[in-house]
Amino acid sequence: MRTSPALRAAALAATATVLLPLAACSDDGDGGTGSSTPSSASTAAPTATPGNLSSQKLDWKPCPAPNEAQGSGTSPSPLPGGTTWQCSFMDVPLDYADPEGRTIELALIRAASRDRGRRIGSLIFNFGGPGASGVATLPSFGTDYDSLRARYDLVSFDPRGVGRSEGVECSDDAALDARYEQDGTPDDAEEEKAFAEDQKSYIADCEENSGDELPYVGTTNAARDMDLLRQVLGDDKLHYFGISYGTELGGVYAHLYPRTVGRAVLDAVVDPTEDSLKSSLGQAEGFQLALDNFTADCAERDDCRLPGATAQEVQDGITALLAKLEKKPVPGLGERELTETQATTGIASALYSKETWPLLEQGIDEADGGNGGLLLALADSLNGRSEDGHYDNSNAANAAVNCADSKQRFTLEQTRKALPAFRKASPVFGDYLGWGLMACTGWPVAGAWDTPDVSAPGSAPILVIGNTGDPATPYAGAKAMATALGKGVGIELTYKGEGHGAYNGGSTCVQRTVDAYLLEGKVPKSGTVCE
Repeated sequence: MRTSPALRAAALAATATVLLPLAACSDDGDGGTGSSTPSSASTAAPTATPGNLSSQKLDWKPCPAPNEAQGSGTSPSPLPGGTTWQCSFMDVPLDYADPEGRTIELALIRAASRDRGRRIGSLIFNFGGPGASGVATLPSFGTDYDSLRARYDLVSFDPRGVGRSEGVECSDDAALDARYEQDGTPDDAEEEKAFAEDQKSYIADCEENSGDELPYVGTTNAARDMDLLRQVLGDDKLHYFGISYGTELGGVYAHLYPRTVGRAVLDAVVDPTEDSLKSSLGQAEGFQLALDNFTADCAERDDCRLPGATAQEVQDGITALLAKLEKKPVPGLGERELTETQATTGIASALYSKETWPLLEQGIDEADGGNGGLLLALADSLNGRSEDGHYDNSNAANAAVNCADSKQRFTLEQTRKALPAFRKASPVFGDYLGWGLMACTGWPVAGAWDTPDVSAPGSAPILVIGNTGDPATPYAGAKAMATALGKGVGIELTYKGEGHGAYNGGSTCVQRTVDAYLLEGKVPKSGTVCE
């Protein structure tokens, strides 16, 4: 089963900080195993950027095909009207505390604005993760943002540690296949031991292959990179569109550089005020809500392929399928089988967009009949596996960034203690997300914060969009972000919809409001609601 490029791009853009228990990292718990390890870059005030870096000239050329770390594929197709995508590299300090020291290259992509006479500047995109390659993702959504190209160059980048930007390397393809087949919800001491050993082995691979870069891939350095990019592009202000984790990056940028914030949109908002336990629990509730909405829709339709007269009966069937897969996986793709954990990953992947609900329905039905190919393909899309068996580095980068940011590390005892709350939040995703609390345990770099500071007094207004049906970044996060940014800075817009994010959710109202703000500077009234 081939996963569409659009679905793969959506999955990458949507991945939040604690979605994948086997790869991502959370940041709560008392005590831990990172207190004596080297610290990642701090959140201190920005240091000066060497003049030779801020004045560097970019050499834009036609874009090559994405490399393996970016997800492979073909060179991006021209946009409507024939505009081609151009790519380049920008030098940044590896360590901003040593700005004259070693530099690394960040991969960039752009599409030029249509109306050069009315051009505002560059609009920089970050599609989340952390770990999503902006260079690979932006062209996949290029037509969705084409209205904004009327007055902006559309620009994105692979953040440090991602894709072609000194991409973090951890385990090889064979080891990753085994890792994602691993039982991510251990039920007894033997399975717990295997889970912990797999985690330890994965971290050892990350340290062996990318240890020199791991202290420097955190969000604060990514924000500093964006300000350097702003300068190199020749813009007085940073105009920005951040999605999912990209909202956290945008909030950290606004805190560090409030006076250079231009027109900025934060869509599918990470709550900056929650510790990771609350954040993870909120995400469990969010995915459960999305699943409830999916099963309710299924139960109401006469043509639904899944058994059950009510939403609860449909969900009971899904729960029974997962229990069956835990005992005995079913054939998947090639020699690979569909396990309970892979099936849960596939279900989560399809809940990111209402457009993929039909695939979810089909995949569950086929898996219940003994064919796990579609659900496994959906899981592969979120795990970054191409159909030829190669993995991109999105999940390796996800772990590296999250663990560089997060201070805390969960012990096995703390994780066990948290599981009942997760199971209450979601019968389907609770264990899956609860065990993810241990993803940074044993990481070789100590984290920078408990929660990021996004207060931005003096910043221009920032449009903050929350989707009431968002599974990965629950709706309450938008209000929390708007409040944390500060009075008159965070402008809240609500979308009553489904899926992760709002701008591409099909609402004419959302697109019209965002376009008016970005293109004409029309700031909507905070609290505006779109359906």
